[in-house]
Amino acid sequence: MSATQHVRSADGSTIAYEAYGSGPAVVIVGGAFCDRGSFRDVAQALGELGLTGVTYDRRGRGDSGDALAETDSPESVRDEALAREIEDVTAVVAAASENHSAAGLFGVSSGGALVLQAIAAGVPVARGAALEVPYRTDAWPPLPERYIGTLEDLEAAGDRAGILRYFNTEVVGMPAEMVDGMRGTPMWEPLLALTNTVKYDGLCLGGDDQRLPVEVLQRVTVPFLALCSSGTAMPWLHDSAKVLADALPDGHAAELDGEFHHVPAPVLAPALAEFFRH
Repeated sequence: MSATQHVRSADGSTIAYEAYGSGPAVVIVGGAFCDRGSFRDVAQALGELGLTGVTYDRRGRGDSGDALAETDSPESVRDEALAREIEDVTAVVAAASENHSAAGLFGVSSGGALVLQAIAAGVPVARGAALEVPYRTDAWPPLPERYIGTLEDLEAAGDRAGILRYFNTEVVGMPAEMVDGMRGTPMWEPLLALTNTVKYDGLCLGGDDQRLPVEVLQRVTVPFLALCSSGTAMPWLHDSAKVLADALPDGHAAELDGEFHHVPAPVLAPALAEFFRH
C-alpha cells in the first residue's frame, strides 16, 4: 500500500493523496461523500496496468485540510470554493507526475464536474474522463430550490444528519426510510464526517443551476471519455454520458458493466488504462 503523501495547495491547505504504480499519472477525483479510500482499488488497479493511479482527499475530507472552511462568510465559500478545488487538483497533478507525465484526470459523479472545470482552467493533462456527471438536463427531475442555501442553513445549525438526509432524499432520490436505516451502521459516522463538503460538490456542478456549462465544456479540448454504468436504471443519469460527450469538442461515450452509479475496479481500470495510455 502506498504511504499517504501530502502536498500544499495554493491557499495553504494540506492535501493528502496516495499514488500506486510508476507510469504516467491518472488522478482520480471522487464525488460527494467520497474520500481517497473510496477509489483506492481503482488507483491500485491502474498502477498494476502500467500507470500511476492517484487517489486523494478533496479539501475538508479525510486527512486534507481546508483553509476556506475557516471563513465565517458563506458568500466567500460560494465565490471561492471552485477555484480553491481547482488549485488542489493542480497541486496533486504536479506532485504525482513529478517523475512522469500527467496522463489525465478521472472524476466520479460530481467529481467529474470538477475534472471538467479543472481541464477548462488549464490543468496540464493530456486526457480526461468521468463517470456519470449529474448535470441537470430537461430529462432530469428538478433540483430542489435554494439547494446551496439549504445546505448552508443545515451546516450553520450543526445538523450533519440533516445534510445527509436532505442530500440523499431530495437530490439522489433515496426513500427516507433507507437513509434512516443507515443510522447505527458502520457507515453512518464516516458519512456524517463528510457532510460539510457536500456544498463543494454542488458548487462544482454550478450551485443552484446545474445545467450543462456549455461555455466551460467548449474549453475542454483534450480527448474526453464520458462513461456510464449498465446498472444505472435512472435513464437521465445513465444517458448523461452521451449528453456530455456530445457537448464536448472531443468527447466519446461508452457504457461499462456495473451497478447503480458505480463500475467495479476490475471493469473500470482496464477501460481507463486503455484510454489514458494513448
